[in-house]
Amino acid sequence: MSRTIRIGAFVAAATAAVLAVSGCAPASDSETVTPDKLTIATGQPAYEPWVVGDKPESGAGFEAAVAFAVAEELGFDAKDVVWVRSSFDSAIAPGPKDWDLNIQQFSVTDERKQAVDFSSPYYTTTQAVVANAGTAAGEATDLAGLKDSLIGVAAGTTSYDVAKAEIDPTNEIQVFNSVDDVIAAMQSGQIDAFVTDLPGAFYAVGAQLDDGVIVGQLNSKDGGDEFAIVLPKGSKLTAKTTAAVDALRENGTLAELETKWLADQGAPVLK
Repeated sequence: MSRTIRIGAFVAAATAAVLAVSGCAPASDSETVTPDKLTIATGQPAYEPWVVGDKPESGAGFEAAVAFAVAEELGFDAKDVVWVRSSFDSAIAPGPKDWDLNIQQFSVTDERKQAVDFSSPYYTTTQAVVANAGTAAGEATDLAGLKDSLIGVAAGTTSYDVAKAEIDPTNEIQVFNSVDDVIAAMQSGQIDAFVTDLPGAFYAVGAQLDDGVIVGQLNSKDGGDEFAIVLPKGSKLTAKTTAAVDALRENGTLAELETKWLADQGAPVLK
């Protein structure tokens, strides 16, 4: 055997030995970005009531709790869940991701489905009533208490139809060009309260109004947006995540979490 052949055989054998010891393989068959871990992304920052205190790892908040429940259905212990942050836009853009699941109030649309995968929906938005604290509308505890209020809504939304059907106010519902215009109208006293989707209501009270309060949710999900978990396009976890969400819906877990983190946190259902 020539010296060149002997050296080549030695290198090949040594390489095989290193691969055997290190456990390296040409490609990973792991379904997750990190083997034996489930990496879940959320927004930076993440707002209440979706995540309490911007600490998703605590499991406190509706989406944080849903994420841990899904992880459990997928076979991951809480200690094996790794949280990371991503922007909303980058999460639904085409391309590789450094996370397995992303949860931050993503509405399912056909356009977004071209770039990413979605689970089945874990939440369908309701409409909610917002008013200023200390006013008659702000202190209403039922639909009858809103009957004589001047109600505003943004044009092009389902808020008008739901407000008309659920509240059926004595006064004509006022329609404005945008939610910002509706908020300005309430601040100036043109209207007593406004109806918008619940996520928008939480945002308005938390970031746009000094004395705003959520009076409550209207008992209708007609035309509501469906929120679903986002996964990388073609993820091996998509079908399993959908099955997990479906199981949580069927066994009542999603309804329980919605009550705990949404209805009981300042957004009761008005009757």
